[in-house]
Amino acid sequence: MATWQAILSLVTFISVIVLLITEWLHFTIAAFLGALILIVANVMTMPEALAYIGKSHGTLGLFFGVMVMVRAFQPTKVFEYLATQMVILAKGRGDRLLLGIVAITTPICAVLPNATTVMLLAPLIPPMAEEIGVDFVPLLILMVFVANSSGLLTIVGDPATYIVGDAINMSFVDYLLKLSLGGALAVGVIVAILPFLFRKIWNKKLENLDRLPSPTINHPRTLIVGAIITAFVLLFFVIGESLPIPVPPATIALLGAALALMLSHHSKIDTVQNILRDIDWSTLIFFMCIFVLIGGLEKTGVISSMSGVLAVVLGKNIALGSIVLIFFVGLISSVVPNIPLVVAMVPLLKQYVVNVGLAGSEVLSPDFSGQFPEIVLPLFYAMMYGATLGGNGTLVGASANIVAAGVAEQHGRRISFKTFLRYGIPVMILQLVVAAIYVTLRFLIF
Repeated sequence: MATWQAILSLVTFISVIVLLITEWLHFTIAAFLGALILIVANVMTMPEALAYIGKSHGTLGLFFGVMVMVRAFQPTKVFEYLATQMVILAKGRGDRLLLGIVAITTPICAVLPNATTVMLLAPLIPPMAEEIGVDFVPLLILMVFVANSSGLLTIVGDPATYIVGDAINMSFVDYLLKLSLGGALAVGVIVAILPFLFRKIWNKKLENLDRLPSPTINHPRTLIVGAIITAFVLLFFVIGESLPIPVPPATIALLGAALALMLSHHSKIDTVQNILRDIDWSTLIFFMCIFVLIGGLEKTGVISSMSGVLAVVLGKNIALGSIVLIFFVGLISSVVPNIPLVVAMVPLLKQYVVNVGLAGSEVLSPDFSGQFPEIVLPLFYAMMYGATLGGNGTLVGASANIVAAGVAEQHGRRISFKTFLRYGIPVMILQLVVAAIYVTLRFLIF
């Protein structure tokens, strides 16, 4: 690939990130223009751009399906009702509300994709914040931090952990025994700094709970059927890919969306046109354009070159390499979505361990089903932690972050890049330091 094309891809990507940081343009417009620049300059053709979007059809299908389901059930007022009940359970205290968000989000994100969980739970946040009299933006940001961090509790909790775990033939149980504690520590970091990071909300107290609105459930029969559809979707999210005929999460979400649309139409609680009109199209378009921008970096060899330099610097020093990878991948994944980053890094890391003589060439085969040498595994563990926790750093670091931003816009507020950065940087740094200590003690010393 010509050097000028690699330079243009990198400059375009950095420019889009700068536009996001400075907020000169709406994040969707910035990414849209960046993707179009690559196509107009013939860095990639339109079919190639669509192919890169197509590679991420699972992510887009999952998001669209869940968005339709959430929107279809809004007329029942179930989200407002649940939000009020959470405030009542917290007894109007901000500290209990923050801890409640952590307690609810953590177990769900251990088994469901974090962005999916944010889509399901985020609609509860704005009405809940309104009732207790606090800004809902920090609460959405907290939910994102917990969702991204608790994805490390199991191998299926985050796409990045699954991709890396599958690449090294790691089992579900093996992950629980070796790496889940690191995920628990990451969530523990968030709990420990709640009183400092969200001081105003932590100290908030609602004296008279009787003043809370008392929303009632509309269309209860329709909601019961909707709950059955939702339970069906959640169940198959967990077991779908282990069935004799695997059913991916995106297919399940789209089936759930179709059933939700049918239910809304026949029960006359809303129209199909209204539901589809209110879908967060700007977030979906943003993801499509980001996939094209990452595709440009991948096609022109920018990502390969960066990883190649890393291999030269590290040599055979696995201990140093593991620590460097946690922070290197963490910082990169704070501005590059972790799914395409991990997809690009896994084969390069495999090639690296072969090149320096720490593993045989058989590990490069897509059909390799054996075990990797124990000595090189900390490198892959470090990449899991870095890619997942780095997503807490900036607004574009993880798909859950963008989903939360879309929910905020639908409720009349914007999560600015600077606002997210103010919360995200200290959380990311502390979590990466704790992850580095855990990997060092667990795998490099003991």
